[in-house]
Amino acid sequence: MNRMQNKKFNCEKELTLSVIGGKWKMLILWHLGKEGTKRFGELKSLMPGITQRMLVNQLRELEQDQIVHREVYPVVPPKVEYSLTVNGESLMPILDAMYTWGKDYTANVVEKNSQKSLLN
Repeated sequence: MNRMQNKKFNCEKELTLSVIGGKWKMLILWHLGKEGTKRFGELKSLMPGITQRMLVNQLRELEQDQIVHREVYPVVPPKVEYSLTVNGESLMPILDAMYTWGKDYTANVVEKNSQKSLLN
């Protein structure tokens, strides 16, 4: 069942933020989009501070929303890999734009305000 099926949204932007919002989802998407398929442990090591439970929950939500694909291999010990779906890949230009905006904002606002604070 799709997580979004019974939810009401005022606009498409609200829906988009519901799918990718939160502290960890964009980082998960970024790593999968830029570095390709990853196993659970690889994702966890790329995001210091995320708990195992939170990573599991975020991956499950992204899978339910058809953004991430979970592939389970019938081997012992179990092998599970995560990758972006076509819907997930379509988010990469948005994440790239957010990255660029954040980098520019840091240079033009955050760092300038830090320099002003040091001068005062």
